[in-house]
Amino acid sequence: MKLWRGGRRPVRLRLTLVYSALFLAAGAALLAVTYGLVAQSLSTTPPAVVAGSQASKYVDQALRACKAENLAPAEMAKCENLAEQSLNGVSKASVADERSRTLARLLDYSLAALAALVFASAWLGWIVAGRALRPVHAITAAARRASEENLSERIALAGPDDELKELADTFDAMLARLDAAFASQRRFVANASHELRTPLTVMRTAIDVTLAKPGRTPAQLEAMAVEVRHAVDRAEALIEALLTLARSDRGNGPRERLDVAVLAEDALDAAAPAIRAHQVTVQAALQPAAALGDPVLVERLVTNLIDNAIRHNVPDGWVQVATGTRDGMAFIDVANGGPLIPAELVPSLFEPFRRLSGRSGSPDGTGLGLSIVRSVAIAHRGQAAARQLPAGGLEVSVWLPGCAG
Repeated sequence: MKLWRGGRRPVRLRLTLVYSALFLAAGAALLAVTYGLVAQSLSTTPPAVVAGSQASKYVDQALRACKAENLAPAEMAKCENLAEQSLNGVSKASVADERSRTLARLLDYSLAALAALVFASAWLGWIVAGRALRPVHAITAAARRASEENLSERIALAGPDDELKELADTFDAMLARLDAAFASQRRFVANASHELRTPLTVMRTAIDVTLAKPGRTPAQLEAMAVEVRHAVDRAEALIEALLTLARSDRGNGPRERLDVAVLAEDALDAAAPAIRAHQVTVQAALQPAAALGDPVLVERLVTNLIDNAIRHNVPDGWVQVATGTRDGMAFIDVANGGPLIPAELVPSLFEPFRRLSGRSGSPDGTGLGLSIVRSVAIAHRGQAAARQLPAGGLEVSVWLPGCAG
C-alpha cells in the first residue's frame, strides 16, 4: 500500500475498507444464522440408543446392587427410582456437554475462517479497487499534462461503455473544446495585431514618404493628412469593434426593454448615405419586436447587420430588413443580394476576421461585423444564423428573448 500524507485516505483505501466491511457484515450474518440453526438442531435429549439398551443395562446393574443389599420392598423401590433418575441425569449432562463442545468448536472454526476471508477480501478489494480506479489515474495524468501549449493529449479510454468511460470521453471532449478555443484565441490575437498594425503602417508610410520629399508642398502635406486621418478612422473603428466584442463576450451589461424595430429604423436612417453611395434598394417590413437586453450592444448588432448587407452587395442591389416576434422571441432578418456564397463557407462568416476573399488586411470593414452579431446574440441567450440565397447573397437572422408587455 502507498503511504498518504495529511491524514487523507485515498479513494482506493476507502473502497477497500467498504468492501471488507460489507464482507464482514455478510459473513457475520451468515455465521449467526448457521450457529443458530446448528444449535437448534442439536437436541438436549439423550439418543434413543442410550435411553433404550444401554439404559436397561445400567438399570439392571443398579437393581442387582440394590438386591445385593437385601433391602425391604419399600427401600428396594426407592433404590430403583434413584438408579433410574441418576442414569437420566448423567445422560442429559453428557449430551449437554457434547452439545456445548460442538457449538464452541463450530464458533471457533467459523470465526477463524471469517477472519481469514476478511483478510483475503481486503487484499482482493485493494486489487479490484486499483483496477477500477486505473482510468481515473489516466484522467488525472492527462489533466496534469494538459496546458495551453499542450492540449492535444487525449485519454481515448477503451473498454465497456460505463461511467468511467463516459467521464474519460467527456474529459476528451473538454480538451478538444479548450484546444479549439485556444487556437481560435491565438488566431484572433494574430489577426487583431495584423489589423491594428495595418493602419499604423499606412500612417508611417504616408508620413515617411511625404517627409522624404525635399520640396514638400501644402497639397502634399494635406494629402498626407487625409491619408493619416483615414488610417486613424480605420484604427478607431477596429478598436471600437474589439471593445464591443469583448463587452458582449462578458455578457454582464445592463438589461432593459427595447424595440428591435426602432433600432432597425434608426440604423437605416443612419445608413442612408451608404445606401445612396452603393445604389441599393431597401425594403423594410418593421413590426414591433420587444426584447430585453443591453441597448448599446443590440444597437451595434442591428447596425452591423445592415452595414454588412449594404457593404457586401452588388451595384444596384437590394436589401430586405424585417423585424417582429415569433414563438416568444424577437427577431430581425436582414437579406441582401450579392455574389453566390458556397454553403460550406457560410458558418465561417461568424468567425473574427474571416472574409471570403481571405485577405484580412482588406480596407473594406474590420472583419468583426458578424462576429459581434453572434457574440451579442449569445450574450443575450439568443442565437444567430445565416444561409446562402440561391440567386446569390446572404440572409442573416437573429433571435433575442422577447419582452412581454
